[in-house]
Amino acid sequence: MVFKEVLQPLLSKWNAYKYRFVPWIAVNVGKNQRTLRFVPEEAQDKIISDDEVLNSLHRLFRGLFIRDLERQNDVFRLLPEPIKSDYRESASFTKKNLLLHGAHCEWENEVEYKCSFNPKGAMFEELGFAIGRAPSSLKSAGTGVFIIKGSVQKGAVVSMYPGTVYQQHEPVLFQSIGNPFIFRCIDGVLIDGNDRGVSKIIYRSCSGRDRLGPCKLSDDTWLSPFPVNPLAVGQYVNNCSNEREANVCYQEFDVPAHFPLHFRQYLPNVSYMHDIERIHILLKSVINYILPYFHCQDFIQ
Repeated sequence: MVFKEVLQPLLSKWNAYKYRFVPWIAVNVGKNQRTLRFVPEEAQDKIISDDEVLNSLHRLFRGLFIRDLERQNDVFRLLPEPIKSDYRESASFTKKNLLLHGAHCEWENEVEYKCSFNPKGAMFEELGFAIGRAPSSLKSAGTGVFIIKGSVQKGAVVSMYPGTVYQQHEPVLFQSIGNPFIFRCIDGVLIDGNDRGVSKIIYRSCSGRDRLGPCKLSDDTWLSPFPVNPLAVGQYVNNCSNEREANVCYQEFDVPAHFPLHFRQYLPNVSYMHDIERIHILLKSVINYILPYFHCQDFIQ
């Protein structure tokens, strides 16, 4: 009886971890063909185009920014006037719409900021669905991700895998101990999506390091129960099982250098090492963007 009590917690941890244990995957992955997705070449691992992914992110992030203008003063005043005018008009329409239809502050018993800024509400209005975390329907799988409102069309972007990004040569040993959220990309890059312990400390440190004036280059709210970017829950999407096939698949996407600076605050990833070259590219794109508006008394984007 005592032996069973000792063994049960270990067995429970193993059942949750085995899907990330390479030798176990190698032995068991071929037992059910539903768990496999054939990719002929690395470059062909695309279900939808990068442009479609980018459009989805732009649509959601624009909706989040407009609904949160009251807290975006420092960033908003740096935008060129044509973009400001567009956001003011959209914000006015959105606010009027909220007043007409009524704004709800609670989603699944979660109180989020205030009625005028509800990330999941913005997600539903922009993408047609909203997702949230809840206990998984898979046995011993812990937390999972569910559609809590609306419906998802085939090919839609449903989540992002957040975390600190490690290149192949960067140290990740201590962060990986007892960590089931280390994700390995096709090119060998690792993403640590753990929102607890030393992983959380490292992410917050790197996120605070990478800023351009008032502009944040990454989002750290995914470390809390209420992420500003509601897509940033990809680390809680569980693997399929022999009984239940997958209804989503993983696809890599590299954020382009021309990605709008004021939208980068919603990106839930940060590089472990300080990338001077990337910062220089961002600064160059900002300078090139602002020059046409400089004589109109506008500042950088």
